[in-house]
Amino acid sequence: MAKNELNTMSAKNLQHVTAQQRILGAFAKTGVYLFLGVMALIVLFPFYWMIISSLKTTTEYRQAIPTFWPHDIQWMNYVNAFNTANLGKLFLNTLYVGVVSTILSLIITVLTAFAFARLEFKGKETLFAALLATMMIPGELFTITNYITVVNWLEWGNSFTALIVPFLVSVFYIYLLRQNFLQIPNELYLAAKVDGTSDIKYLWKVMVPLALPTLISITILKMMGAWNTYIWPKLVTTDKNFELITNGLRNAFTDTSGQADIPKQMAAVAIVSAPLFLVFLFLRKYIMAGVSRSGIKG
Repeated sequence: MAKNELNTMSAKNLQHVTAQQRILGAFAKTGVYLFLGVMALIVLFPFYWMIISSLKTTTEYRQAIPTFWPHDIQWMNYVNAFNTANLGKLFLNTLYVGVVSTILSLIITVLTAFAFARLEFKGKETLFAALLATMMIPGELFTITNYITVVNWLEWGNSFTALIVPFLVSVFYIYLLRQNFLQIPNELYLAAKVDGTSDIKYLWKVMVPLALPTLISITILKMMGAWNTYIWPKLVTTDKNFELITNGLRNAFTDTSGQADIPKQMAAVAIVSAPLFLVFLFLRKYIMAGVSRSGIKG
């Protein structure tokens, strides 16, 4: 009898502990979702403010007490912003620089990563370590030396060459792709060499298809970098024919008195930001897969 009572008490205690664990788990889960919700609001609020500001009149935007929804929605701000900033020309310039720099950068990255991953030559590890060491140098120092080289020595100022060439090599992309190439079994390379396959053919037929997620992520990140760049184009170009989107938006909406038409400027920023949002929305899985990928499927 005492044994049955003991078993009953143990079962009740176990049920009580289980109920407590469920309650604590529910509170923890609620806390996590509440924290994530607050963080999401903090991140999304600037974008919300950009959209509503782009739909206001200048008078409403300059009111002492801000409004969180426009009284009179101004859709024409987007049309006026597109025409005022000459966004068509800016889009074409940025797209040209982005596409050309991405293609050339991919070629350099693939060949360099392949050399460090598969080829054997004297000083390979030392050279690769030296490349990685350059990642520790602040980017501002490269900006200064690149400016002196490109503008003063090569005289490439006010040209697409100055916007494209200095940033074709990315040590981070080379490192990322090399690590991905190293995950491909070396036996495939040795078997290909026995069959008489050239290095370029093996790279194109075997390694590139297997590393495609990483290459896609590099392509996306490179295009986004070209789309968002600001400091370098501002330094090397003064001719409006070579302006990129970020630079063209800076002074396009400022009148002679120095007052900026913020609603139209916000509308232009929303137009420019839309392609990046769409790229991330539809291709985010490729970005995550390429950056986090540490092996290959077998």
